[in-house]
Formats: sequence, structure tokens, C-alpha cells
Amino acid sequence: MFYSVLRGIVRVLILLINGNTHYLNRDKLPDGPYILVGPHRTWFDPIFFALAASPRQFSFMAKEELFKNPVLRFILRHANAFPVDRKNPGPSAIKKPVKILRKGQLSLIMFPSGTRHSEELKGGAMVIARLSGVPLIPAVYQGPLTFKGLLRRKRITISFGDPIMVDRKQKTDKAGIAHVDQQMQTAFDQLDHAIDPNFKYTPTPKKNQ
Repeated sequence: MFYSVLRGIVRVLILLINGNTHYLNRDKLPDGPYILVGPHRTWFDPIFFALAASPRQFSFMAKEELFKNPVLRFILRHANAFPVDRKNPGPSAIKKPVKILRKGQLSLIMFPSGTRHSEELKGGAMVIARLSGVPLIPAVYQGPLTFKGLLRRKRITISFGDPIMVDRKQKTDKAGIAHVDQQMQTAFDQLDHAIDPNFKYTPTPKKNQ
């Protein structure tokens, strides 16, 4: 209930602030649970991913520091987020989302690169997909990277790609992770090119975000 109400409020705010959003290939989204994966380009791209994939509800990984604020902790927990220690993630960073996905009610949004300032893919999404038996759905965000850009009503495009299935027999060694990482990166590149053949992501300096 809280998630649905919050999503409705955010949708109205986005419409007022920007109102120039475009969602492509929504027909590629499965009916059941999945892991939505994409390159992390701005602090608000998970919001647009969640809106684009509506009415599906999502769970999120959030750095544990955010849960220290009681008000923010209340909002995050009721928005299906769970804390993760980024420096020392531990087994719970895998077990928690796997448990959520197996229940079938929520999907998961993940950024394999882990940070807005890194293009290095990591193996967490692949391992979670393998253990939970759900597909990886690649997605990309193209649009303004700062709140100021949103206010200028610059075009925002979210596009979804074909599901990537991870076989339960897939090894989670370096080679196995690299194979799935390459599949995701190829999908991101193809989606970006389809939206804009000249697109090139240039991270905004941290001090300006």
C-alpha cells in the first residue's frame, strides 16, 4: 500500500518537474519476478526504472548509512528497500534478495557497476539470478544527469532489453561471471545505440551531484 501511494506521488512530481519521459519496449518485461539491471548514471535513475516498469513493485538495495536516519529508514523500509554494507556486503547481500525474489511478489532493481562513477560490472546480479531462478532484464536510462537538467524538461528515455537467463548450472567463477557481465554490457550498448547512435555517457563530477 505504502509503495503504491509513494509511487503515485512520485509520478505526479515527475510529471510536474519534467513531463518529458518516454518508456520503450515495456512488452519485454515478464509477468513474474525479475532483476532489472542497468548502468547507474544518476541518483534518480532507479526512480525512473521503477516508474517505467509499473505496475510491478520492486525491492532495492540501499547503503546502510541511509538507514541511520529514522525518517529515511521508515520510508526506505516501507518502499521495500533493505540495507547493504557496500564495503563488506557479506552473505546477506545475496541471501536477502534471493529470498525476496523466490516469494514472487517483488522484483529487484540492481546496478551491476555498483556506483555512478564506475563501468566495471560485478557478479552479484548474476549470482542472485542463478540462485533465485529469475531472469535479468537489461535497461538503460538516457536523459539529464542532474536535478537542474530535470527542471529544464530535457527528454528522458528508459528502454528495456530481452531477458537474460542464467542457467542454474552456470559456474560462478571468474569466467562464468565475465560471460554474464558481457551479455549485460552488450545489451546496454545495444539499447543505448537504438535510442541514440551517438550517445556517450559522461559522468557528472561528484561535487556537482
